[in-house]
Amino acid sequence: MTYIPVNELEVSQLAEQLADFIWSEYDNWDYKAQKTLGIQVIRSADSIAVNIAEGYGRFSGPDRKRFYVMARGSFEETKCWLRKAIRREVISESSSKALGALINQLGHKLNAFIKSQNID
Repeated sequence: MTYIPVNELEVSQLAEQLADFIWSEYDNWDYKAQKTLGIQVIRSADSIAVNIAEGYGRFSGPDRKRFYVMARGSFEETKCWLRKAIRREVISESSSKALGALINQLGHKLNAFIKSQNID
């Protein structure tokens, strides 16, 4: 079996893209938005890729699965923060559409990745 570095996995790349997109958007937000939901959404978005990477580096199946499930939880948390930001008009409509497309793609890839690992 050929080893593929975690940063070459599409699911990891999409998670990084989402985190970087949010990181860039943060600079356009006012102080209140940055200090309340901004820091939280950056942390949760960063956590998706970080947990994928940590799980990928673990040896046992159950250990890997635990981190992949945490990545899924961070993904859901990120979506919740982004819904708040959109409702509160912190994120522009054009950014909202771009985020929506990225989130849909990542969600499908993350679920497929976890399922493909065949770990119970």
